[in-house]
Formats: sequence, structure tokens, C-alpha cells
Amino acid sequence: METNMLQIDPDILDFIKTSRWHFAKTMPQWPHEYVVRNWRPDKEPVFEWFVMLIRDQGYDAPFLDATYRYLEIDGWKYWTMGEAPNETTIINRAKVEAP
Repeated sequence: METNMLQIDPDILDFIKTSRWHFAKTMPQWPHEYVVRNWRPDKEPVFEWFVMLIRDQGYDAPFLDATYRYLEIDGWKYWTMGEAPNETTIINRAKVEAP
């Protein structure tokens, strides 16, 4: 479910582009990257806004024994682990698999 039709705020797109995304080495069988809220204290309001966008505009999909809410932007899917937006510390992303 690509969200190209969804208008993404330029501040969120800038956050995605300028953040340091770290490869999750502990889960190489499920390649993905993450960013931690306190890595960008200058962008904390945008981080939380992005979390809320994922929750409001994303879609639910299963992964292993859980269901997460994903939002696809420019070939990447983004998700969190489900904490309240003000308690969320990590945003994950993975390349969208080709159909």
C-alpha cells in the first residue's frame, strides 16, 4: 500500500532524508534500519509527528506473532513498536518488497 497519493509534510521528508538510519545487526534475517528519538533532539517534535502519521495513515499487517501499523513512503515502509507517540523511542524502516 504505497502512500504516494498521501501528502507527506516536508519536515517529515527532511527528517527521513537527514536522519542517520542504523542497520539492525541483531536481526539480519529481517533486514531493516531504525532511528532513535534522542539521536535527533533538534527534531523531536517532527519525530513524534511522524509517529502519529504512521498511526493515523498507516495500515495494519502481521509480522511473526504480532500486528504492526506500517506507512509506506518512497519505497520504504516505516513502523514503530506500538508505544504511545510520546513514549515511542524508535522508528523502524525496511525496503518495500517487490510484488
